[in-house]
Amino acid sequence: MPKILVYNNNLNRMETYNRNLSDSMPYNVNRTLTVKEFRGSSTSNILWTDKRTMQSWNNFRKLYGRGIYVGYAFKRAWEGGHSNLSQHYAGVAFDVAQNLSESARNSLRRLAISSRILEICGAER
Repeated sequence: MPKILVYNNNLNRMETYNRNLSDSMPYNVNRTLTVKEFRGSSTSNILWTDKRTMQSWNNFRKLYGRGIYVGYAFKRAWEGGHSNLSQHYAGVAFDVAQNLSESARNSLRRLAISSRILEICGAER
């Protein structure tokens, strides 16, 4: 059972949750992101994120109106990823929509940019 640490930005403190892989992530609405999806291929039983990230996911997912495949949202640097490039899956940036066509991914990207919901995570305009 993974332990999930969530930084609560409103209270300026860490919160700890113990969840099964099939459970929803803390602060997740309508079960759109399970612990298993969030963890991806990481073998860690300690995961972390922040409340703002979960709220942004909820808002963007609601705006999109349908499921969004999540490949990774958490991965420790030594567990692989983009090889010698960036390791940005530390619970606040999601690798999504790899199962969509290029045009569908571009549409999703344009929605993310125009909505400004994900700007806290550094989405460029």
